[in-house]
Amino acid sequence: MSSATFLRDGYLRFDARADSLAWAKVAHAAGLAALQDPEKADWRCGATWFVGVDALGNDALGRCPSPEGRLGPKLGGPAIDFLQECQMVPISWHSAQLSVIRPGYPQPSGDESETAFAFRRNRDAAHVDGLLPEGPERRRKIREPHAFVLGLPLNLTDQGASPMVVWQGSHQVMRAAFAKALAPFPIQHWPDVDVTEAYQAARRTVFSQCPRVVMHAQPGQAYLMHRLTVHGVAPWQPGALCPAEGRMIAYFRPETQGGLQDWLNAP
Repeated sequence: MSSATFLRDGYLRFDARADSLAWAKVAHAAGLAALQDPEKADWRCGATWFVGVDALGNDALGRCPSPEGRLGPKLGGPAIDFLQECQMVPISWHSAQLSVIRPGYPQPSGDESETAFAFRRNRDAAHVDGLLPEGPERRRKIREPHAFVLGLPLNLTDQGASPMVVWQGSHQVMRAAFAKALAPFPIQHWPDVDVTEAYQAARRTVFSQCPRVVMHAQPGQAYLMHRLTVHGVAPWQPGALCPAEGRMIAYFRPETQGGLQDWLNAP
C-alpha cells in the first residue's frame, strides 16, 4: 500500500490475510461476550447503536480473550504492516471501541435534538474524531488528538448494514481550517480554543467538494483513516443482512505521541 495514496485520499483499505482473519475470529467472540456484559451496556439511537468505547477488552498487544480464557493472537495483518512501515504503531494498543449497529439505525433518542438526529440520518453524523462537544451549546474543542482511526470488521454483513463512510481528501480541508483557527493562539492554549465555527464551515466545504466513499469491509479486512478525515456511519438500508448481534466493528484510535503539534502538522 502507498503512503502517498493515504496522504492524498485520507484513507486506505487493506485485504484480509491469515493473521488478520485469526485476530478477527477471536475478537468477534470477545465482542459477543462484551455485548452480554451489563457493565458495558451503552445502547443509543433508540437501542440501534452499541457505542462500546473501550469495550473489546484487548491487551496492549491487541490480543483478545478467547471463550476458553486464553489470549488470542496479537493484532496483525496488512494494515499493521503499513503502520509499522510508516512508524505509526503505538507503543501499546488501547482497548478498542466495539461499535455494533442493529437494523433500523438510526432512531430518535431523548439525548439528541431533532437537528442532531436529522444530521445523523441525512449526513451520516459526519465528524472528525477527538473534537468533543462541551456544555449546553455543545462547543467543539480538541480534547483527544488521535494519530489515526483503524476499523476492523468482526462479522459478515451486507453493504447496506450501516457501513463506515468517508469523504475523500477531507483531511486537507479540515487541516487548513484548523490551522487558520488555531494560528492566533500558542499551542498550550489549543485544547481550550473553541473551533466550532471553523469546524462546521469546513465540514460544509467537505460536503460540497469531497466525494463520499462507502468503506464496507468483511472480517480480516481493514480500513485506515487519517486522523483529520471526515467520516460517519450510513443509515441502515432495509433488507440488509447481518448476524443476530448486528454489524460489529472494532475501532482503534491511539493518541498521537507528539501531541497537538503532530495532530495538526504531521503528515
